Amino acid sequence: MILSKFRGLAAACTVLVLGLSAHNSFADAGHKDASKIGKPGKANEVTRTINVKMFDSYYEPKSLSIKEGETVRFVVHNAGELVHEFNIATHEMHMAHAPEMMKMMESGVLEADRINRDAGKAMSGSMGNSSMGKGAMGHGSMMSGMHDDPNSVLLEPGKSGEIIWTFPKHAKLEFACNVPGHYDAGMKGMIKLSH
Repeated sequence: MILSKFRGLAAACTVLVLGLSAHNSFADAGHKDASKIGKPGKANEVTRTINVKMFDSYYEPKSLSIKEGETVRFVVHNAGELVHEFNIATHEMHMAHAPEMMKMMESGVLEADRINRDAGKAMSGSMGNSSMGKGAMGHGSMMSGMHDDPNSVLLEPGKSGEIIWTFPKHAKLEFACNVPGHYDAGMKGMIKLSH
């Protein structure tokens, strides 16, 4: 039942994403914002660890309070039945990343409940030097046909991952799941930066 709902959401998202892709400026939005979201952190600079659980339509915790310049270790666990992503970015970057995630789904890399790494290898060969291959997050995530941005972790059900991230000053950030249909279903949360 969950899989049929997921497929319906994915179809609805296709229409939304195709409309967005007609916009000339959306692909550049992610690249311009890449330095504004912070940078990969160093383990020896971590000030605290935040455990994040991903369920099939929400996160726990629902929002995050972080100090400007703080380096945080996120230990992320997918407690849902579907593939989910924990991605730190601006709203514009999430919107620019959506077509990449749709491409991963259309290419068979992303399935409802698993990541097909063989399809990812095949996808990498077909992408060449396209703008999709550069990655909206500014780190070349799609060149390998897989998802490997340092500000994001994509997990199958029951799996865990980790991000170490140093936050910037004065940024409007959110964390979200960009698997088609999930962001629109409300799988996102605000990151409140404080002094």
